[in-house]
Amino acid sequence: MRALTWHGRHDVRVENAPDPEIVNPRDAIIEVTSTAICGSDLHLYDGVIPGVAKGDILGHEFMGRVVETGPKSTLQKGQRVVVPFTISCGSCFFCKASLYSACDNSNPVEKQDASEMLYGHAMSGLFGYSHLTGGYPGGQAEYVRVPFSDVGPIVVPDGVPDEQVLFLSDILPTGWMAAENCDIEPGDTVAVWGCGPVGLFAVQSALLMGAGKVIAIDHYPHRLDLARKLGAEVIDFKQTHVLEALMEMSGGLGPDAVIDAVGMESHGFAPDNLLDSAKQRFGMGADSAHALRMALMAVRKGGRVSVPGVYGGMADKFPLGALMEKGLQIRTGQTHVQRYTKELMHRIMEGEIDTTFLISHRLPLEEAARGYRNFHDQQNEWTKVVLTP
Repeated sequence: MRALTWHGRHDVRVENAPDPEIVNPRDAIIEVTSTAICGSDLHLYDGVIPGVAKGDILGHEFMGRVVETGPKSTLQKGQRVVVPFTISCGSCFFCKASLYSACDNSNPVEKQDASEMLYGHAMSGLFGYSHLTGGYPGGQAEYVRVPFSDVGPIVVPDGVPDEQVLFLSDILPTGWMAAENCDIEPGDTVAVWGCGPVGLFAVQSALLMGAGKVIAIDHYPHRLDLARKLGAEVIDFKQTHVLEALMEMSGGLGPDAVIDAVGMESHGFAPDNLLDSAKQRFGMGADSAHALRMALMAVRKGGRVSVPGVYGGMADKFPLGALMEKGLQIRTGQTHVQRYTKELMHRIMEGEIDTTFLISHRLPLEEAARGYRNFHDQQNEWTKVVLTP
């Protein structure tokens, strides 16, 4: 089969790879019909996530048609399914508590030592990301093996276009959980750092959850325009002093809740912070956390902090004093996708949520390297790339 593989920093290639096979009774093989490039994939593209090896197949946002099943899979050949990027067994302590992205059984035993050393516990399995999270081949390919296929995939009703539901695989539930983690009360002011795909879905979700005002912070004009069309007020951080503006826009209190939808490569929010950039570039420190620092300083006393942005290691100059002295609550984590798919599917079918507005480019899988390059270098115009194998 053809698949997009990682070969180093800014080096991804579409090449031949072995076809996946059924390994365990609960497996299924999916013929991929649509897949997308995620902002988290750019962390791999930039070489700042550890545990990626040459030849690894990338991609964790995908859907397709079931072509083969193991004897204990509940899927049927021919069904169209969206596959969550989180691989979850459904029966461990964490899955039973609906903490699917903390699954204890999806990261193979032989892969667990590295993440235990780095994070204190073994991480759960994710598609197409890192050997810290199981080293599973991803979905930017013609076919993919889906473990625990009786737990994760959601069957798509006939007649529903791929693009309407594709983002149930990751970024829509991620934006939704980001807003949910803010414990939004009616009329709250919520500030969102980053108007990439997750940030935009967080804006949309916060408004659906009853926020009185959502303030979106970025510097790309098109992204800010998309946030404005969703109903947000916007701040261009290159034109405005963000903390002062947020105080003024929140009646002098600061936002009730803040969302860091940027993550570990927030260089754009602090272009003069050369130390963070240099340390990340030379492997001396994984995370540039300037957006998170700003969010912690901006949120009101007693406020809530939600962090859907991906972080992979250590961060310097973390304002722990502000976190403690202001009495803040902070909630983070990979998304528990399976917790949200049914509700979000219903909202899509009822027309409450639109996902297609985000797509700027559609490419064949063979042009995936161009898609990565432009999604990385031209973020104002390339808001979301969908690939078709």
